[in-house]
Amino acid sequence: MRAVELTPERPVSTMAQLGATAESAGFDTAFVSHHYNNRDQFAALTAIAGETDHIDVGPGVANPYETHPVTLASRMATLDEYSGDRGVFGVGPGDASTLANLGIDPDSPLRRVLETFKVAQRLWDGERVDHDGTFEADDAGLNYDAGEIPVYVGAQGPHMTRMAAKHADGVLYNGAHPRDYAWASDRVAEGLGERPDHRGDFDFAAYAAVSVAEDGDAAREEARFPVAFVAGGAPPPVLERHDIDRSAASAVGDAVSAGEFREAAGEVTDAMLDAFCIAGSPGDVESEIDAVLEYADSFVAASPLGPDVERAIELLGEMD
Repeated sequence: MRAVELTPERPVSTMAQLGATAESAGFDTAFVSHHYNNRDQFAALTAIAGETDHIDVGPGVANPYETHPVTLASRMATLDEYSGDRGVFGVGPGDASTLANLGIDPDSPLRRVLETFKVAQRLWDGERVDHDGTFEADDAGLNYDAGEIPVYVGAQGPHMTRMAAKHADGVLYNGAHPRDYAWASDRVAEGLGERPDHRGDFDFAAYAAVSVAEDGDAAREEARFPVAFVAGGAPPPVLERHDIDRSAASAVGDAVSAGEFREAAGEVTDAMLDAFCIAGSPGDVESEIDAVLEYADSFVAASPLGPDVERAIELLGEMD
């Protein structure tokens, strides 16, 4: 997989144009992220599918808390049908902070994600489903035919990563530094050790925040805002892995919690940028992507992409 993540903070028409740019640049998959305060994820994906011919499209990722998993399975099957069998189902537990805005407590995230895509696969196979677990379904079914759709699990922690390797077609591992992927590759290996042969090949996909521009300093500046959210919420083991001072990370997190995003970005250190984003000139970014691919099978360039998103997509497409 050679993929790009597009964030629907822009109008749906613009998202469609960016998807077409990604296809022209040689990407084979376009993911669209989801937060309730951005434009609708599936509307953006549908628009991208309509403006493209062969690039795969899917949520990166959908969460099964805001939307009932059976309804989510139907939305994904609809996208797959409309796109001509180009759907990829990215599913994960979602962002706890934005779910909290909706009064949602994402309890039992691993079970919820696993049950969601297992039920979806049964529905896509034409079964009627009864389910009583982290959600309920009573004789649920689709009244139209759906095909096989690859499932990728969004993961960062050890248990979700292992589960993805055991049960899914791939993992979208959220990280940006080779140290994270060296650690994650061991978790993937543990899951693959329990994977039945009939599930076939598995794709360990790096899902990394990237910011690239001819002006490398401008690219790094653009990365400060998303890195602030990552650094401010990073658990102590992750901070220790990257030798990041806890008090510095706490200062970033406090500013984010207070809604002082510009101040939070200003508190981001170079160490945080290096740990949580691949950012800089095209040459620097390509080298860092290559280092991550020493461990991962494939790569997804995720938000912010760069100060000029369309140009960043083109630059990333030019890389080997």
